Amino acid sequence: MANSSNGIIGGMAADAETGERGSEGARVRGIAEETGAPEAAKLRTLEARLAGLGSLMVAYSGGVDSAFLAATAHRVLGSKMLAVLADSPSLARRDLEQAVAFAQSLGMPLEVVATEELENPGYARNDANRCFHCKDELFSVMERLGEKLGFAHIAYGMNGDDTRDYRPGQRAATEHEVLAPLAEAGLTKVDVRALAKAAGYPMWDRPAAPCLSSRVEYGRAVTREVLEQVERGEESLRQLGFRELRVRHHGELARVEIARDELKRALTMEMLDAITAALKQAGFQYVTLDCSGFRSGSLNAVLPVEVLARRGA
Repeated sequence: MANSSNGIIGGMAADAETGERGSEGARVRGIAEETGAPEAAKLRTLEARLAGLGSLMVAYSGGVDSAFLAATAHRVLGSKMLAVLADSPSLARRDLEQAVAFAQSLGMPLEVVATEELENPGYARNDANRCFHCKDELFSVMERLGEKLGFAHIAYGMNGDDTRDYRPGQRAATEHEVLAPLAEAGLTKVDVRALAKAAGYPMWDRPAAPCLSSRVEYGRAVTREVLEQVERGEESLRQLGFRELRVRHHGELARVEIARDELKRALTMEMLDAITAALKQAGFQYVTLDCSGFRSGSLNAVLPVEVLARRGA
């Protein structure tokens, strides 16, 4: 595999690894079937679906869903699969490094490509369709790459639960005819985490890590400076020992969400002072701790009902 467009070395898969990949799959299925887990049948459905595709590129972010899909596709298809990681200012450096490390640990073919969604005014203005523009850019880049390298299909890590949330990126997937094998197999987020744990993948319990732009309140322009500010803020809170969190960007105000099982630790004067100092160091003028704790997609609460009702449409 050639070096990526960003200079990060791509995958190192070889057909000689097929036996090792097969034994990994047998182990995962064996654990699932021994426990009577319902995800065992779903895994067989996923494997059969992937095998029938012949060749496949997977939109890969390093999150549990896309990582499990990519790893399974690699096990089933070998060198006839390619994980494609989009690098842009909306991807935290921490997430980039973890994604590359996981792919390299499996010898999985990987291409890191530059995407330019910030150059799209529709994305930068940050309305309810921002995610559509992001995925539209990614899938367009992948289509061109697939034509160049001879890959027949593109897939992404939508699972069976994702259709119940507001995700305009699904519309881009539909328009580009991108496949969603996890959802097709009926695999939910819980299923994917269980199977990833059985496989011994280190990201099985990793907190969800959507792009940095998802932290910026709707209507506030997404810029490199804003994204860097969010990234610095969140990394500083991880350095304080918090694991599941968001720094929501409201201009001069940072609204900090911390998982409820970690919230008690935040509620001391010493820790509140440390959080405040860290966020001010990141460039925020004011800092508030959200008493409701971490909620995935909390910024969507301001969207009109008619917009949320469209879901992935």
